[in-house]
Amino acid sequence: MNSQQTPNKVLALYNRLAGYPLGKKIFSMTVARMAPYFGTIRPRITELRPNLCHCLIKKRHGVHNHIKTVHVIAICNGLEMAMGVMAEASIPKHLRWIPKGMSLDYTAKAGSDILCVAEVTQEQWVPGDMQVAVTAYDTQGVVVVKGHIKLWISEKPKQGQ
Repeated sequence: MNSQQTPNKVLALYNRLAGYPLGKKIFSMTVARMAPYFGTIRPRITELRPNLCHCLIKKRHGVHNHIKTVHVIAICNGLEMAMGVMAEASIPKHLRWIPKGMSLDYTAKAGSDILCVAEVTQEQWVPGDMQVAVTAYDTQGVVVVKGHIKLWISEKPKQGQ
């Protein structure tokens, strides 16, 4: 989707709710209900625009590991949510996507709230493999996880096929 096109349903819902008190929380809870596993991290979509999504994970007991930092699997979950919401809000109408894999490096301890970011360029939306850059930051801006989520992009079937 380029900036001149009408936002799809996901982006339009986010844009409509984001301006209200608790609107981003309501949007995030709605997305997490569609894929219930995301609810385990209590994610908050803090920014969404074509080809970019920010998802915040609060540091709390439910996402701790044995050393009381944010467990890397919780961070992976946040990165996958950021990627999925970004993809749903950004993909051109004639295409569809499905995840194929994830390749991540754990670069630092996650001792604070974590901001999960997924970002692509508009030019990447073509059929075939697509690498979505994903990065998780602590509150000091330190990268704690970095990598890619691979998507398979394909044409939607024509009506009647």
